[in-house]
Amino acid sequence: MNATPETAGSPAACGEIVALLVKEGVISAEQLSYAQRVHGKLQSTKTLIDVLQELEYLTRDDVARTLKRNSLSIRIGDFLVELGYLKKSDLLAALNLQREGTERKMLGDIFIENGFIEERKLIEVLSFQLGFPVAELEFRKLDRKLFAKAPFQFFRDALFVPFAMAQGTVSVAFANPLEKRSRDAAETLFGSSLQPAIASRKSILAAIAQAESNAGNEAQAAADEGTVVGIINKLFDDAMTQGASDIHIEPLRDRLRVRFRHDGVMMPHLELPLDIAPQLSSRIKVMAQADIAEKRRHQDGRILYESRQHGFNLDLRVSFFITIFGEKIVLRLLSKKDTILDIRQIGMAPRMLDQFMSEALQTPSGVMIITGPTGSGKTSTLYGCVSHLNNINTSIVTAEDPVEFVIDGVSQCSINPKIGVSFEETLRHIVRQDPDVIVLGEIRDTFSAETAIQAALTGHKVLTTFHTEDSIGGLLRLMNMQIESFLISSTVVCVVAQRLLRLVCNDCAETYIPTPAEYGRLGYSASELAGANFRIGRGCKQCRFTGFKGRSAIFELLIMNESVKEAILLSKSSAEIRRISMETSGMVTLFEDGLVKAAKGLVSIQEVLRDLPRISLPRPLNELKRILGY
Repeated sequence: MNATPETAGSPAACGEIVALLVKEGVISAEQLSYAQRVHGKLQSTKTLIDVLQELEYLTRDDVARTLKRNSLSIRIGDFLVELGYLKKSDLLAALNLQREGTERKMLGDIFIENGFIEERKLIEVLSFQLGFPVAELEFRKLDRKLFAKAPFQFFRDALFVPFAMAQGTVSVAFANPLEKRSRDAAETLFGSSLQPAIASRKSILAAIAQAESNAGNEAQAAADEGTVVGIINKLFDDAMTQGASDIHIEPLRDRLRVRFRHDGVMMPHLELPLDIAPQLSSRIKVMAQADIAEKRRHQDGRILYESRQHGFNLDLRVSFFITIFGEKIVLRLLSKKDTILDIRQIGMAPRMLDQFMSEALQTPSGVMIITGPTGSGKTSTLYGCVSHLNNINTSIVTAEDPVEFVIDGVSQCSINPKIGVSFEETLRHIVRQDPDVIVLGEIRDTFSAETAIQAALTGHKVLTTFHTEDSIGGLLRLMNMQIESFLISSTVVCVVAQRLLRLVCNDCAETYIPTPAEYGRLGYSASELAGANFRIGRGCKQCRFTGFKGRSAIFELLIMNESVKEAILLSKSSAEIRRISMETSGMVTLFEDGLVKAAKGLVSIQEVLRDLPRISLPRPLNELKRILGY
């Protein structure tokens, strides 16, 4: 007996597009039924339409032709989810935001504002859905005569812009070409033969404002110095009030893109015309005391910014990087409002913290290394340690590039090669300052590594940071810098590896059950993780509908006991050193510490799997909790 569309797994339940493809005869009910079975067995995020294409039952063009031929008004959110451009959770978050908002916003605008999808990608998808070309209004010189047919408010209310005329036919950009009121208004002015196109609501309103400004004989020159100052000040204020850690100003082929990094994740902020990029760059160079005339070499600088509007001081590290489209500028925010974390608040598990303080921080001499990639919180941990050691009886001297937090009572030196205060020169003089504790911002080469080792050999305590994958990697990198094994084993007292993971938002957290694939990647069965409280954020106003709010550090602590020192002297492999450390000093790996925090509901299991290195199978969860003191 042959299946019919009504019995083939209910095409309507598979999505509007799939139902339409069956109705149009592009795919058969049997093909849909088989594709559904295949899709149900997959552990990837592929959509049903992706599976149908891989089975060669249809092509992307088949989907496009079907949608254009029917001109059905498919809801944009469901459309994006069905084609795999948007996650279902993001759609639900956007719908919640739309319902809770004081003003009624288009769903597409909400997707863009919250970073669920890039604006240009959304316009491309809408164009594909509706079959209309995309109009790039931002960089097009508009014909003022086309706006003479009606008041500017008329165009603003109906949300359309006439942007070109060829052979008597007017091209009109709509925010939604299927909106009947907008089409009727445009056809009243330009006739039914107009050529519709699609553009974002933002670009349409900006084009109308530009045309209105031109009509009022106002100057339409590129932004002058005064407005550039305003743009930069607002950028700094926005970044600070929104809790961003970095500002990225990136020149692209046709625009200047500005993105903020929130909780370690890049989020779009705004886009600016490309023609103001030179003035923007020059203004930031003046503020950072960089060479304003140099546009062919990379540069660094520092800005001390005082916000008159919000009353805070901001310290920014600036990097100018030459790209094929111009200078990319990245600014790292170091807020003067931020307080240095107490060492007990950095997020270490109770027993790990006790071991770290008793066997590393409170030792009179030796090298203590904090390691991890850029942006993993090494500096915050380092300053927490320095603050803990700072007292009236201790002399602490630092060499940093640059000084990020000022600590009262600590002699801090900021490296400035322009005036001869180089890292090498500072390290030569630092031991003559009679320090008890030496803080090196970073071990960056063999010279700084040797200086740290020599200082420890002469009875000093040295705190520093390193860029490596994990704690064992820190030791291996020292060996690669030609530091002798016996020097490493006799001077290094501990290596702390760390990462930062986003905390699940407590305001919208809900219980999460891992998928079979996630259990497999974790290395556990469902019964072995019974009692774990895994959580995931649904998305709310407090977390900007991301499901995450704030970050927590994940740690791996390697204590250099006698067994580990002997393994280093015998040039044992990294796996052997790790095994010895886990057996003799209770070392817990980054992955294991992240797993325990995920089981407590602090971080999501997806972030643990994505961001933490898993070198070996983790130990049982109850054993890890016992080792960590939970």
